[in-house]
Amino acid sequence: MFGKQIGIDLGTMNILVYVRGRGIVIQEPSVVAISIKKNETIAFGKNAQSMLGRVSDAIEVVHPLRKGVIADYQATQEMLDYYIKKVVGRVSIFSNELMVSTPVGATSVERRAVQKAARQTIGRKAYVIEEPLAAAIGAGLPIDTPTGNMILNIGGGTSESAVISMNGIVNSNSVRVAGTKFDDDIASYIRRKYSLVVGKQTAEQIKIQLGSALPLDDELTVVIKGRDQISGLPRTIKLTTQEVTEALTEALNTIVNMVKVVLEETPPELASDIIDRGIMITGGGALLRNIDAFMTQYTHVPCYAIDNPLVCVALGAGRALQIRWQLEQARSYD
Repeated sequence: MFGKQIGIDLGTMNILVYVRGRGIVIQEPSVVAISIKKNETIAFGKNAQSMLGRVSDAIEVVHPLRKGVIADYQATQEMLDYYIKKVVGRVSIFSNELMVSTPVGATSVERRAVQKAARQTIGRKAYVIEEPLAAAIGAGLPIDTPTGNMILNIGGGTSESAVISMNGIVNSNSVRVAGTKFDDDIASYIRRKYSLVVGKQTAEQIKIQLGSALPLDDELTVVIKGRDQISGLPRTIKLTTQEVTEALTEALNTIVNMVKVVLEETPPELASDIIDRGIMITGGGALLRNIDAFMTQYTHVPCYAIDNPLVCVALGAGRALQIRWQLEQARSYD
């Protein structure tokens, strides 16, 4: 009765925590800083991220999740425990319930690892939910009706698309190409074209400031600082939106091809619903300029970027605890 219902979007780049009755209470980078000498974690989230590329070898700054799944189990478990304690307190006598998101393409072993890490926190009861299903619930789609709802969730490590009906995923597909791949491609493009080396945080800022899936009528430019690959000295260049769009082309084509596969495998009755309703885009990738127009252009199905797309998975994971029985019934018929 007095325990908290907590939904967690456990992403490659960010962790978001939703508490029933309070909304989103935590939105932090999924980053952990570890002291090599003491073999202990010294910082989480924004504090750890501020150390990226700025500390000696005595401190290791890591993303404990890569491409949507656990790469460092110990760091992931400690990060979950840290944020859950911030929500429920260091000691809780009540039985709290957790619902944690996992990629739809994750293996059963990878899902169990997430569930085990969550259960070892103060949460007590832990369940997992596929990210597209959580995103659809968080976006407010009518997933409990016998109509086709299609979601495209572009996160930090994976992009996933699914057709959902009657509280279950009818068919889905995923690729491990998303926000971090965008950053890597931008950095590679700059290094290849200008022989300039930039860090991951710089590449991400370029994506935010200039990124667009399609060319813009009014070109944007920004001055970039980095290290010359030949001389090793600091240097600045001017970068345009057109160049960033060119850098993102390959990754975006991979995502659109994944969506096409899902559409091709969708039953005709549900495909008709999707044409009428469109494809909803969630996740951090939905913030990329013209991503909805790009997907519409190449899938020939209307696509819409959800308002506040970053929080959809966490919201949906929390709300899924209230309809968990319905979701389990739908899964039992798979």
